[in-house]
Amino acid sequence: MTTEHIPSYLAGADGDPLMIGIAITLIVMVLIGGVLYFKLHAVPEHIAHGKNHTQIQLISILTILALFTHNNVFWVAALVVAVIKLPDFLSPLKSIARSLSIIAKNEKAKLAADVVDKVDTKEEC
Repeated sequence: MTTEHIPSYLAGADGDPLMIGIAITLIVMVLIGGVLYFKLHAVPEHIAHGKNHTQIQLISILTILALFTHNNVFWVAALVVAVIKLPDFLSPLKSIARSLSIIAKNEKAKLAADVVDKVDTKEEC
């Protein structure tokens, strides 16, 4: 049987060039899709690192959970936490605690001075 009339991209005696081309294309597309998938999952972490966010560990954990569980809620939560600036509740509380400790030290010093004065006045009597 002669195969001169069969187009060159179909299977012949020397191989199947169309199958090889499709296999290479499929492998390249799967690799590109995997890279894009992992890059997409890392978007909240990149945003958090760029902003020097205080909750980087929480964002990383949420993105890893989203990656392994395929639950998009974790990824959306990580993205929201990375984008929104959370108010700083800790600094005012630290300032209040610092002020109270200074006041407490002053009160202790006043009480100690009063005790010393009372002891001195009793000794004089």
